[in-house]
Amino acid sequence: MEELLTPAALLSLFTLTLMEIVLGIDNIVFISILVGKLPLAKQQLARRLGLGLALVIRLGLLGTIRWIMTLTAPLVTISGTSITGQKLILMGGGLFLVAKSTHEIYEKLEGEEAHHAGGGGTAKFATTLAQILILDIVFSLDSVITAVGMAQQFSVMATAMIIAVIVMLIFAKAVGDFVNRHPSMKILALSFLLLIGVMLIAEGAGQHVGKGYIYFAMAFSLLVELLNMRLRRKSTTPVVLHHSSMPEKS
Repeated sequence: MEELLTPAALLSLFTLTLMEIVLGIDNIVFISILVGKLPLAKQQLARRLGLGLALVIRLGLLGTIRWIMTLTAPLVTISGTSITGQKLILMGGGLFLVAKSTHEIYEKLEGEEAHHAGGGGTAKFATTLAQILILDIVFSLDSVITAVGMAQQFSVMATAMIIAVIVMLIFAKAVGDFVNRHPSMKILALSFLLLIGVMLIAEGAGQHVGKGYIYFAMAFSLLVELLNMRLRRKSTTPVVLHHSSMPEKS
């Protein structure tokens, strides 16, 4: 416990927690979109299970950090490009994210999405959790590698991840409700996930993409959409005409 109270450890904990929260935004958006298709009675449970699984996977991967480091060792070399376990996981997750996001956008645009307010059986719930689990593994791998690069002590990394997941649990419902309440925001969120999927595929192919550029583009797009939402709300607000107090001419 004392190792967490040193100034260097506290600074590392604060920085890493912020980074884990930023990396967790992708997870929240993805979980919110999937959970939004479940019956209302099951959404909160699925959301908590999804984020709980994310924490368990992250801590589990931290406990096997030596094994994770072996994932960077080349498995095979093709045309001068080394293929590692990490790259295969990133590419697989990226392809899944691209396919899922594209399918969701298609359903939204073509109007084929069906919401069942009272339906939704165990199969749908289980399928949703399975999809959340797949992306949890991909995002957790990225999160753990980031944690290892920023901190040296296991206690600092584990504490940062626990704090980040608690923050995600607190705000997940608000983020999910906001995304599902605004169709244009949902399309934007799916576009973000599509962009992240492409980035993961590029990373898996050995092409480094600066995440700062990705997050800046996402933040700028979000700001523009918020301004558009405010403009649309303003244009639909009824205008109240005030009658003049001047006497009418006879």
